[in-house]
Amino acid sequence: VIMSPAMWKWTCLVSHLLLSTTVSPLTRQQPLHPKRSFITFTGEQAEGNFNHLVVDERTGHIYLGAVNRIYKLSSDLKVLVTHETGPDDDNPKCYPPRIVQTCNEPLTSTNNINKMLLIDYKENRLLACGSLYQGICKLLRLDDLFKLGEPFHKKEHYLSGVNDSGSVFGVIVSYSNMDDKLFIATAVDGKPEYFPTISSRKLTKNSEADGMFAYVFHDEFVASMIKIPSDTFTIIPDFDIYYIYGFSSGNFVYFLTLQPEMISPPGSTTKEQVYTSKLVRLCKEDTAFNSYVEVPIGCEKNGVEYRLLQAAYLSKAGAILASSLGVGPEDDILFTVFSKGQKRKMKSLDESALCIFVLKKINDRIKDRLQSCYRGEGTLDLAWLKVKDIPCSSALLTIDDNFCGLDMNAPLGVSSMVRGLPIFTEDGDRMTSVIAYVYKNHSLAFVGTKSGKLKK
Repeated sequence: VIMSPAMWKWTCLVSHLLLSTTVSPLTRQQPLHPKRSFITFTGEQAEGNFNHLVVDERTGHIYLGAVNRIYKLSSDLKVLVTHETGPDDDNPKCYPPRIVQTCNEPLTSTNNINKMLLIDYKENRLLACGSLYQGICKLLRLDDLFKLGEPFHKKEHYLSGVNDSGSVFGVIVSYSNMDDKLFIATAVDGKPEYFPTISSRKLTKNSEADGMFAYVFHDEFVASMIKIPSDTFTIIPDFDIYYIYGFSSGNFVYFLTLQPEMISPPGSTTKEQVYTSKLVRLCKEDTAFNSYVEVPIGCEKNGVEYRLLQAAYLSKAGAILASSLGVGPEDDILFTVFSKGQKRKMKSLDESALCIFVLKKINDRIKDRLQSCYRGEGTLDLAWLKVKDIPCSSALLTIDDNFCGLDMNAPLGVSSMVRGLPIFTEDGDRMTSVIAYVYKNHSLAFVGTKSGKLKK
């Protein structure tokens, strides 16, 4: 396969961000361009880690979210512009933040960890959300990183109190004739009263508009959000939903998650905590979030269960893979990386598997579950609603592919797991990231590993 210069630079950048300086050869007989060196970029040493990266698909410019700084780089990793985001005086116990009202907690100089970086193509701006002040976002002009707006005066402007860089995931849904929407998903770190775990927000054309990041809909009874009930924390004190990846396809927005669950092992009278990987689906136009459905996903090979989701990437099937899967070349395929087992979220085992899912087959499973629930079969079956098993309600209704829910039987969980197709396993060097694309009808995947290798 011959890469274009732009693709090569992009691949090298991915490699660099995986802390890699070498690429594993496919075979001993096929070394990868021994004379071609990597293009690298190193930020200020004091800033610590890079957190997020997005590439402008129109210009090739790279936007890099770091601690206390946003970089704009050329496609050959030359610095074009920088924008400082911190540090500043803050305390994570201040809610609302001290920039809104006086806080009695001691303030200390606090780093701003970039938690989310998104390009809003329609308005030519960058959404850069950080850890300061309970999760404030800046809107920066793509050309020069000039600050267009920084909403902070309303409760909904604080998106997440979690300081980890991997705690927030956003998906922009764009419209030609109206303001765009931002679907935002975040861990809540024991603060469900402050932060919804998923919500849809307004992305107004004017970056300083009063309605920026307001909920798409909100009244006394219904809102464009899902909140974890506080009762759930009495059963699983450290309960949270961790969002690994998000995307939109067709009429839906999807998030891939990892969340704790209490199960009773076979033959045991006591329950133990495990982690379950789940796909969450919402309709783009569902302002009341009645369409919320989640389905467990996992992978198995030679009797070994791979259940802890590490990374994912949406791609097209391509003609050759599509033929073997019995789908069309333009069908959406999820490339996923799971590590072995179900118990060690923080210390995943090194054994891992690269698995693929056909999105249409997941949607078919969701449709079957919706139809059975509307026949009155089973309960809503959600781990974070286990305080009370709510039975499904019967209604004379035929569920089609684009059903977006009613104010009944929602939110809903699918009990049976959808299994992916394992296509590659690695026992010693855990796979931690994945991207994929189609080249001349072939599906290609690049996988990053724990030790900093890049596998093609």
